[in-house]
Amino acid sequence: MIAAYRKLFALLLLVGHAWAIPSPGASSPYADLKVKESLRQAPSGWTLVGEPPADHIISLRIGLPQSNFETLKEHLFQISDPDHERYGQHLSKEEVEEFVKPPSHSLDKVNAWLKAHGFAEVDLERSPAKDWVSIKVPVKLAEEMLGTTYNMWKHDESGDTLVRTTSYSLPSSLHAHIDVIQPTTMFSRFNPLSTTFHWPDAASRSATYKAPTRASDARLAAVDPSCSSTITIKCLQQLYNTGGYVPQVPEKNSVGITGYLEQFANLNDLKLFYQDQVPNAVNSSYEFVSVKGGLNNQTTNSAGAEANLDVQFAFGLTFPTPATFWSTAGRPPFLPDLTTPSNTNEPYGDWVDFVLAQEKVPYVISTSYGEPEQTVPEAYARRVCDSFAQLGARGVSLLFSSGDGGVGDGSSSASHRCKTNDGRNATRFLPTFPAGCPYVTAVGGTTEVPEVSVDFSGGGFSDYFPRPAYQDDSVNAFLKTVPSGLYKDLYNPAGRGFPDVAAQGTSFRIFYRGRSASIGGTSASSPAFAGIVTLLNDARLAQGKSPLGFLNPAIYAKGYAGLNDITGGYSNVGCGTKGFNATAGWDPITGLGTPDFLKLKTILADNLD
Repeated sequence: MIAAYRKLFALLLLVGHAWAIPSPGASSPYADLKVKESLRQAPSGWTLVGEPPADHIISLRIGLPQSNFETLKEHLFQISDPDHERYGQHLSKEEVEEFVKPPSHSLDKVNAWLKAHGFAEVDLERSPAKDWVSIKVPVKLAEEMLGTTYNMWKHDESGDTLVRTTSYSLPSSLHAHIDVIQPTTMFSRFNPLSTTFHWPDAASRSATYKAPTRASDARLAAVDPSCSSTITIKCLQQLYNTGGYVPQVPEKNSVGITGYLEQFANLNDLKLFYQDQVPNAVNSSYEFVSVKGGLNNQTTNSAGAEANLDVQFAFGLTFPTPATFWSTAGRPPFLPDLTTPSNTNEPYGDWVDFVLAQEKVPYVISTSYGEPEQTVPEAYARRVCDSFAQLGARGVSLLFSSGDGGVGDGSSSASHRCKTNDGRNATRFLPTFPAGCPYVTAVGGTTEVPEVSVDFSGGGFSDYFPRPAYQDDSVNAFLKTVPSGLYKDLYNPAGRGFPDVAAQGTSFRIFYRGRSASIGGTSASSPAFAGIVTLLNDARLAQGKSPLGFLNPAIYAKGYAGLNDITGGYSNVGCGTKGFNATAGWDPITGLGTPDFLKLKTILADNLD
């Protein structure tokens, strides 16, 4: 059907006619359009540059209501609560889908609306639970269906161009049956969170330094002195006390890394890394999985620093555990003459839809990508977050980097980047998404030996998601230490606090395009912590127990005793402020701390059924 629209449009262009397509008509029940979602203005930093061709293809994703998500959430917290009798009794794929399938009347109404606009079932792509439906549609038809006008917008700093609108509408009769449609009002720029760092002397840092409040753990005396300047697999094993643990039942276990935006993990670089740091793993590999046409370019110059970092350390720590790397096609820049279908979605949505459709999913998955929360429309952020909850209910531990901008833009000087995009243009800290989703484990960064907080570690409080009960006590204890009035109106103290945990985030020795390189960021911290969680799963699976699944309730209730509390270091500057300091207990820069594997093994594997 859509191919026919495009052929018709091309023909009309040749003969000089205007665009003409079938429409439901003025008397149709779909003619009563009311605004569903809108922005007061385009976010700061985006400039309108023109109109897209009328036959430019948009891939619209339509989210239908999930019939019983609240009940699914109850199940998730029960099976993740170490004190509940159902702990570890994860749900099957089919059980999860039953909870999130849309009500039948919602499905009927949306189907009728799509049919009225010329779509047949063959034109629709549905999620397994049918709570999402995707269609490829020419811009002009999308504008008619949504009562809107799409424009081309250019990001001033990067030059990226997107096709977006600042408002869209739906027939009044459909508002209760459609939660969200994207891409419409989403101006987010989906970016990896890694950076190569060249450290200045501590005295020249813009961040403030707070000395730790307790003596260093005596075991750190055994850590190789070189780990103060270069982090290797051996360093992480020493720092996080793996005690020479060797996976006992790797064939029962699994770990995965997500890759986006043409970040390719290079097999030759992985071999060089293994030769350097994990000799037993030389010539081993991982399963490559393409999502939405994601590529696997193995040319030397196509190797991605982010992908190499994630794969080398997560898989190096867990060898010989079976590993998966997903390559999800990115969001390509818009080209004015592009009329063929292109991926205009956020890759998170594409990836999670794909993985939820699989019968088997790795038990631990690390993602080192994120963006300011406010750049993702709240309705869409909530639906993606709810999808992560579905994976948690199935026994998957999802870890996300907390971000590399401190409490905002990583700058101690006032910046336009730390302004709200709601029309007020007010200064505001910038929480990170998806790290602020309450159904994932956010990982902040540390540095040096003994470990202290690092100044770029993303942390703060979500403006979209309220604080979950599992972290109430820990976060409230921290908030009592914050001076009255400090950063008033810059953050939401009732929001979900992040990160939850932390790991080293500087000077990781990777191999990149045939040579060794030093790289850092919380994108190093997440795969490092994921490696430790994978080893904990191995210890549980070897005892006939289930994998850990959604980590946070167990970490806040019991696991904190197996973490190294980071009580000092550099504040996480941003938005013209010094940000927050690490302190005893939870804090919005290192969470509850870094892992001690042997202690965590005792708490979460040996003594927890």
